[in-house]
Amino acid sequence: MEANPAWDADSYPDVLAAFEGLGDDATVHVWGADWCGDCRSQLPDFAAALDAAGVEPDVYPVERGDDGNGKTGPKVDEYGVDLIPTVVVEGGDGEELARFEEAERLPPAQYLAEELSDD
Repeated sequence: MEANPAWDADSYPDVLAAFEGLGDDATVHVWGADWCGDCRSQLPDFAAALDAAGVEPDVYPVERGDDGNGKTGPKVDEYGVDLIPTVVVEGGDGEELARFEEAERLPPAQYLAEELSDD
């Protein structure tokens, strides 16, 4: 997951505040794949937002299942990942704080910032 070098952190202060406010115990899990068009379009800006906020995500590669539809990969079953990209933000206690899935109305960084701000 490579960051988009053209992403402008100054244009997204709420996004930075939300991710900087997570604390050191929080974890950001990201599932995606190079073969996935949504991942290629959505994850570079998300990676740039995390870089700007100083957050190092756990990134898991996803493969197509044997039937061509399902998803396989690390922790896919454990976290119920059906669509990619999927991003799960967990607090230090392992509680899920927010989840982004491919079909949300906003890009991952903005969507998760809104979700995290509601907590």
